[in-house]
Amino acid sequence: MEIAKTILTVVYFIISIAIIILALIQTKEDQGLSSTITGSSTNNFYEKNKGRTKEGKQKRWTIILGIIFAILTIVLGILYMA
Repeated sequence: MEIAKTILTVVYFIISIAIIILALIQTKEDQGLSSTITGSSTNNFYEKNKGRTKEGKQKRWTIILGIIFAILTIVLGILYMA
C-alpha cells in the first residue's frame, strides 16, 4: 500500500508541474467583457477551428490534466486518511 501511495504522489507532483508550465505558456484571450458588451462575434475559419491550433491543444491538455489532478487529489486524500 505504501508503494501505491508513493507512486501516486510522484505522479501527482509531475502533473502539478505540467499544469503550471502549461498555464504559464498559454496566450491570453483578449475578447473578455468588451466583446460581450459590443456584441462583436467573429465567425471566421480560425474561430471555428481553434481547437486544432497549438493554443487549442494546450488548453485541452490543461483541462485534461486538471481533471486528473482533481481525481488524484481525492484518491490521495482517501489513501492518506486511511
